[in-house]
Amino acid sequence: MCTETPNWGPCVNSARLLLAWVLAGLATGIVLHFTGNTAYATIAWAAASVPVALHVAFGVLRSLLGGRLGVDVIALFSILGALALDEAAAAAVIALMVAGGEALESWAEGRAQGALTDLLARAPRGAARIHNGEISDITLDAIAPDDLLLVRPGETVPADGTLEDAGATLDESMLTGEPLPVSLAQGARLRSGAVNAGGAFRMRATAGAAASTYAAIIRLTQAAAQSRAPLVRLADRWAIAFIILTCCVAGAAWLISGDPRRALAVLVVATPCPLILAAPIALVAGIGRAARRGIVVKGGAALERLARIRTVIFDKTGTLTPGRPRLAGIEADPALGRDAALRLAASLAQASTHPVSVALVAAARARGFDLPVPESVAETPGGGLSGLVEGKALTLGSEGFLIGQGMGPENGLFAAALVSAAGSVGWLAVEGRAAAAFIMADGLREEAPRAVRALRQLGVARILMVTGDRAAAATPIAAALRLDAMLADRDPEGKLIALRAEAANGPVAMVGDGVNDAPVLAAADVGIAMGAHGTAAAAEAGDVVLLADRLDRAAEAIAIARRARRIALQAILLGMGLSLLAMVAAAFGWLSPLAGALLQEAIDVAAILYALRALLPGDGAVVRLSGEAGLSARVAEHAGLRDLAEALRGAGETLHEGPAQLMELRSLERRLREELLPHQAAEESALYPEAAARLGGQDPLGVLLRMHTEIEGLAERFSSLLPLAETPGGFAEVAPALRRTLFALEALLALHLTAEEEALAGLTGPEELAAHSPR
Repeated sequence: MCTETPNWGPCVNSARLLLAWVLAGLATGIVLHFTGNTAYATIAWAAASVPVALHVAFGVLRSLLGGRLGVDVIALFSILGALALDEAAAAAVIALMVAGGEALESWAEGRAQGALTDLLARAPRGAARIHNGEISDITLDAIAPDDLLLVRPGETVPADGTLEDAGATLDESMLTGEPLPVSLAQGARLRSGAVNAGGAFRMRATAGAAASTYAAIIRLTQAAAQSRAPLVRLADRWAIAFIILTCCVAGAAWLISGDPRRALAVLVVATPCPLILAAPIALVAGIGRAARRGIVVKGGAALERLARIRTVIFDKTGTLTPGRPRLAGIEADPALGRDAALRLAASLAQASTHPVSVALVAAARARGFDLPVPESVAETPGGGLSGLVEGKALTLGSEGFLIGQGMGPENGLFAAALVSAAGSVGWLAVEGRAAAAFIMADGLREEAPRAVRALRQLGVARILMVTGDRAAAATPIAAALRLDAMLADRDPEGKLIALRAEAANGPVAMVGDGVNDAPVLAAADVGIAMGAHGTAAAAEAGDVVLLADRLDRAAEAIAIARRARRIALQAILLGMGLSLLAMVAAAFGWLSPLAGALLQEAIDVAAILYALRALLPGDGAVVRLSGEAGLSARVAEHAGLRDLAEALRGAGETLHEGPAQLMELRSLERRLREELLPHQAAEESALYPEAAARLGGQDPLGVLLRMHTEIEGLAERFSSLLPLAETPGGFAEVAPALRRTLFALEALLALHLTAEEEALAGLTGPEELAAHSPR
């Protein structure tokens, strides 16, 4: 059948030509019949049906060679039987049903993806080789191991190799998913596919282009796409049982009545057009509904696989996070101040296109700072900037760069603030002395928590993150989203290994956006690509493309797919149920073959109209879960937590007592670990699902969950500061940060408890809450 053809364009065209031929023959026969040319009308109807019979016969033969039997065999027997019994009009009507179903199904699959041309387009096309002091442009094929190559700013590293110059800055986001550029020193390993984000540098090739990293990614993607087994048509899953039933009824009708036309009438009304038509139409309607929501689904087969998803794997950078560094925090010498430090750093950063520099400038302008033009700026690739701003000598860069300039941070400077920083840190030195630290991070997408919770409500059993980024940067993201697992430092091949391990437990969807995600997107049961700002390679490899830059559309896509598949099954049951009743009528001789064919057309129309319901908005995108424990049991624990909040405030107010207070602080830290955090985890597993089911709506407790995340972050920060406070002389250094953390914890915990009780007040009796109300 056309749905098994790998090249969809010719298949769609042949299906349309076949449908046009049948319509022309049927119409011609009708005109000839009503003008008295009955013999010619029979010839026209037969001519219309014979090509369809040959086409179906070829498809049945191919199915048999593939080890399966499809319901199309009934349509073949019906057409051949009608022609043999001089029922050419019935044969033409059956041919119309079959050709129409073929055209619809082929059109749906005709939207499937082509070759991975965009991935290949991103590959480097050439290289600049340095030989005997001269630079010459060469093709990739000409690169040999030990060649000395020049990589200019913005160019792609053409082959794997080692860095020859003192330093370089590379954007490896296409390979690892890491959003922040990487600063490399002389001798560092370079991988093809990385982009030069700094000044020109020289490298020594260690492999030819064909044996390098980027070429391997292309090969992985192609191999993964080819390894996926083709989807068996929904209609064929019930084929054998329906064929046996049809043959039994038709044979009994012929045997009992002695009239072969009764058997033909049974075959005609049993022609499985509700199976052939309803499923593709419902799936195509689901595709149309998804398209209106900015979700491109590449064919009905992809939509059906999407409906079966039980595990979802997310990439991090560009998927769960925006993929662009932002300023997350500033620590500055009190004599300078945070605002003044940012203004000076951003002024100097105007002379660089480094992503961190761009983020600093954006943050300063967002605060309304006027940025003077820097003077005498010098940029060191892979290191940082130096220059003059308003007559002050400034240096901006990594800690290693400042140390190399003899102006590294003093021992322990800002240690309290930087101890739990998950992102990278840029340093500012003023007049040769480190004066400020800028914490850069790639935060969560705003809609990411809602997307994950929606997937939970849809019944997705397992949600995890697999990323090429560092564990230190990925762990806070996974914790904030309550993911089931997090796998970091994974290259494309490592992601494929993780995918295959998850696939053993059920259908898996992969959500990603980068070239490094292309192999796993192609290998997953369903690849969901972030298409708005993602790479063309990811969009090409994915089965679903999210045109809107919103992660929650992934959950919506699954909801639409499940609804479309449900409607398809209901339409099939409706159509086949009516067909079974018609088979009984035909077996008793109450329907002629032509009347049966026309009745079957009416049944088809009913099934199609029902299937088109998939175009309409659904009744919500989620299925709610019920909790395991009662509401009041968890809310009753709030009294103890209010005591904890008061203890946090008291500790912050008396922090001036010095190291003697460390035992009290350790006790508080233990209570946070043993009382508060387990309480929050238990709420999320038992209380909140039950409460959400009773409250109704979508994500009614999202704000409370976000508070849990913030409380956990503050508790982690508190735990990280205590070891520093216990070092000689460390208490005075970290005391301000400890005080801020304690007060923030107390305020957020008290607010959370009040908000939670207010949100759940309507679900528990007032007498149950009276004991837990604020004092």
